[in-house]
Amino acid sequence: MTGFIVFGHGSRVESANQAVREVALRMAEAGSYWAEPAFLELGEPDLAGAVGRLTQRGATEIVVLPYFLTLGTHLLRDLPVLVRQASQEHHDVTISIAPPLDGHPALVQVLLDRAGAALAGVPR
Repeated sequence: MTGFIVFGHGSRVESANQAVREVALRMAEAGSYWAEPAFLELGEPDLAGAVGRLTQRGATEIVVLPYFLTLGTHLLRDLPVLVRQASQEHHDVTISIAPPLDGHPALVQVLLDRAGAALAGVPR
């Protein structure tokens, strides 16, 4: 079974962390997936904790979905190290990393929606 991790940066602002948790929950509900949130820093659980939760449920493959717009230092340097560490702890699980949100065709539509709302004076 495949599990998914919605991987965010983490924030001192708890509502920002909760938003990532909500996205993971909604993804799980919408797609009947196993999905867990995880954070690089300043949030719980971390990547190792989320991998542990999914493997306890029986996941044998895990895909990390970066909740980041662009491919920056955290995704190029930090996330691969965390995935290697988790893979060493969970030998029987394959862990891969999906691309960040940048480049996805729906992103332009999201920006257009936000621009239209701003022009209309609609609060988000």
